[in-house]
Amino acid sequence: MKISFKKGHFLFKELKALGHVVSGLSLGTDKKKFAAVLVKPMPQNKKEIQSFLGFAGYYRQHIKDFASIARPSYKLCDKEPVFEMTVDRVKAFESLRKFLTTAPLLLIPDFKLPFKLYIDASGDGLGAALHQVQIINEKPV
Repeated sequence: MKISFKKGHFLFKELKALGHVVSGLSLGTDKKKFAAVLVKPMPQNKKEIQSFLGFAGYYRQHIKDFASIARPSYKLCDKEPVFEMTVDRVKAFESLRKFLTTAPLLLIPDFKLPFKLYIDASGDGLGAALHQVQIINEKPV
């Protein structure tokens, strides 16, 4: 294996890679990636909703209750004969769009501090989140 110093990034405080902003202490979302999501119109067919859900799913670890919020939109991907944007589905699309643009930072874990594991299971979905008690408050890791 060879290391190319021309292609490497060294001594940066933060680095943008694969749609994320990585710093020494956290992992965030690249806000430039979401500019297109904000101006994108409501999906008009199954292919458009699948594309949006694929994009949103990539950042699912940043969105609390992602499965529950996205459930109405995922139902559009089923083998329903008619593509219909109901009030619930419009609300789900708008909620996901809002949460994508306000996604929280995920912190790099400090293994000297305690962790809390939150698990939620219901008829709508299953979820889990690992949090860590920080000095000020609790943050997702």
